[in-house]
Amino acid sequence: MPHQPRNALFSIFGFVVWGDFGPTTIYRNKQAKIVFFNKTWPHKPPSPAQTTQRQRMTDAATAWQQLAPSTHQQWETATRRASLCMHGYDLFVHWHLTQDHDAIHTLENQTRTQLLPP
Repeated sequence: MPHQPRNALFSIFGFVVWGDFGPTTIYRNKQAKIVFFNKTWPHKPPSPAQTTQRQRMTDAATAWQQLAPSTHQQWETATRRASLCMHGYDLFVHWHLTQDHDAIHTLENQTRTQLLPP
């Protein structure tokens, strides 16, 4: 059963707490109160579709890490110039998963950036 501890203890140490910590999951609710509850684990192994999607996300992250810093900057610049509500990494992962070259070429034209090789 979730419970809300006193926030004063954490604020004394300057902690902003969320995520999994050992067997406990911690988050802040809409009223900014810290909520703790026991972490839950899956009851069955991932499906083949889940495994495939996880691998696709891993591949996208690996591809991003292999890009040059100047290319990272181009993706960041494109998202800023287009006022997208995402970072360059997010846009890259979207492209990597969808392979929507037309959308990226349109974005390149609108933001005067070079994202994909010619």
